[in-house]
Amino acid sequence: MIHIDTFKGSTVIAAVGSNMNTPPESDPQIFTEAASSTQERRLLAVKHGDAFALFDSHGDVVGAENAPEGVFFRDTRHLSFWRLTVCGTYPLLLGSAIDDRLDALNVDLTNPGVTNRDGARIPADALHISRTKFLFDKSGYERLTVRNFDRKPHKFSLEIVLGSDFCDMFEVRGSKRKMRGTRHEPILNEGSVRYRYTGLDAVERHTHMTFEPLPDVLNKNRVRFDIQLEPGQRQVIFTRAAFDDDAADNPARAYLKAYRALRKGRQESRTARPRISSSNAAFDTMLERSIADVTTLTTQTPQGPAAYAGIPWYCTLFGRDSLITAMQTLWYDPSLSRGTLLRLGELQAQEDDPIADAEPGKILHETRRGEMANTGEVPFRHYYGSVDSTPLFVHLAGEYFRRTGDEETIEKLWPRLEAATGWIETSGDRDGDGFFEYGRRNAEGLRNQGWKDSHDAISHSDGRLAEGPIALVEMQAYVYGAWRAMASLAAARGDSNSAKTWEDKAADLKHRFAETFFDAEMGCYILAFDGNKEPCRVVSSNAGHALFTGIAMPDHAKAVGERLLAPDVFSGWGIRTLSRREKRYNPMSYHNGSIWPHDNALIAAGLARYGLKGAVEKVFTALFEASQYFDQQRFPELFCGFGRRWGRGPTLYPVACAPQAWSSATPFMITQAALGMSVEAPSKITFEKPRLPSFLGSLSLDGLVCGDHSIDLDVQQIPPATSVFVRRGDDDWDVSVSI
Repeated sequence: MIHIDTFKGSTVIAAVGSNMNTPPESDPQIFTEAASSTQERRLLAVKHGDAFALFDSHGDVVGAENAPEGVFFRDTRHLSFWRLTVCGTYPLLLGSAIDDRLDALNVDLTNPGVTNRDGARIPADALHISRTKFLFDKSGYERLTVRNFDRKPHKFSLEIVLGSDFCDMFEVRGSKRKMRGTRHEPILNEGSVRYRYTGLDAVERHTHMTFEPLPDVLNKNRVRFDIQLEPGQRQVIFTRAAFDDDAADNPARAYLKAYRALRKGRQESRTARPRISSSNAAFDTMLERSIADVTTLTTQTPQGPAAYAGIPWYCTLFGRDSLITAMQTLWYDPSLSRGTLLRLGELQAQEDDPIADAEPGKILHETRRGEMANTGEVPFRHYYGSVDSTPLFVHLAGEYFRRTGDEETIEKLWPRLEAATGWIETSGDRDGDGFFEYGRRNAEGLRNQGWKDSHDAISHSDGRLAEGPIALVEMQAYVYGAWRAMASLAAARGDSNSAKTWEDKAADLKHRFAETFFDAEMGCYILAFDGNKEPCRVVSSNAGHALFTGIAMPDHAKAVGERLLAPDVFSGWGIRTLSRREKRYNPMSYHNGSIWPHDNALIAAGLARYGLKGAVEKVFTALFEASQYFDQQRFPELFCGFGRRWGRGPTLYPVACAPQAWSSATPFMITQAALGMSVEAPSKITFEKPRLPSFLGSLSLDGLVCGDHSIDLDVQQIPPATSVFVRRGDDDWDVSVSI
């Protein structure tokens, strides 16, 4: 059997049954290195529900082996080829962009000089070809419009070459399989072709392609339309690719229905949220990009909305990613937190399953629905190998209640919260020392189970990899946040005795953490303790997460802030995951020197908690300026940690996901940190030492909602202070500003 270690970066393949006590550097692991960089081609992503697509700038799909292009549904590539030609020649690109009103790809093309089937010459730029492509409700759609701008009529052919390899996502990522299921011969009917594949999991997957008008030529991999246009005349062609039904509607009618429904849904989601504007147009563009991407990655589950992690590799529910994304946007849209909590509560582990790293009460790491997950070739159908999802689940529940006062949802969640805290106190403390650690329970599991889950992410100062069980610094902070959350929730439920117990647990953990994890010589928290209780004395961004939930002592928080903003950690574009002084530092690595936007946002939120607003502004400014160099001002999953150099932007990471949910949500949390803003039910807003960065003269929040109350606020830099003004709001609002 083959194991694929799916930390977010490279795919790792290991033989199941290897000796788990073997030193990490000796483990029989083979890294499937990236065969190509996603930065080499400007890939454009669209998503809806459990489907996503990556197109090139022409709107085509050329899904080569180990390349992420394609149209995917439930972790399977349903279309691996979808390419347009004019008279057998690839058209010329005029431009392409994502339409954020409905998450659709718009492409403009024209013809080079070509010769038609009759031998007649069509001059260059005579034809304008427009493509609109999007996904909706288990189907992919395209409207292809061609118009003749020449002064004489032209006959020509438009041809689409199609293909479906039905590769599992893990195959696309690089894993090799000894066996595959059965690809059936395509079924051709009038105006349609159906591709079919029966997997080793006995599930038949199909892609049903339909066209309107009917093609002039249709075979299993090629569709041709023979067109004649008078000057100024146009022709429209509709295509539908259905992944889970028979595509009963004709493609044109289905396209229009889907287009209207998709646009209506996007409009409704925007009107239900606050509107944010500022004095800086570039900041507004960055924020609009983030809003659009979070909306795209938000998926309606049976329990409500939850964010999928990212495209292409992680377009599914991830416990840690979804929880942190919800936390980052809680002040802006609490419905995402509610849906995430209820969905993850529904998927909470109920039984002990070492293969899935599941134990009763544990919160999901990730879920997959592809063939390889269904057959057990990879252990990720419902996989629980993250140590921090469970305390983050409890912590978010407390923050959600404070933001909304939603007692009904908390009552639904209460048994899940009790089970989660039960897991933390028992299985989460593997050696009974009062701190919380992880260690994979079988050779199929992830070696590292914190947010830095690559195999080499946790090391000692001499470069040795740490052996488990490993007690991460941020895990202790998250548990502290969980205990505080349980205290506040128990008090709200009228159980003062339990509230006191949880507060005592939190206070005890805070005291022991201060004595044990802070290293005065380093001026920082250590990264972790390994299984031999040897400290990992390396300076890493993980230390900043201790500030996020408040476990840090004030003097320690100040020291950590100073240390993380020193030149060896702060690159000028953000805080590196690892100091460049450390043995394992590599600015091009996944977790050992790169820069992650969400990591910086959590650190900034922690800095703000301790009033370190100068440090918040430094991080905020660096990330904002970095965003000016990213395509569409979209924050990628991560970027390289090279130092900032005059006249050069940040260096991209070759296989970063974009969009990535917690990166897209970064501007929400870091803006909240700068404002020191807290929104509490029923209608209270507090600003602790608000300080807009120098690139923002003013910021407006319109329609900020808490319960039944709505308010409009203006925040302005009026030196030497940042001031907050209530432009509209009823008398029930309690707005306070601490300077």
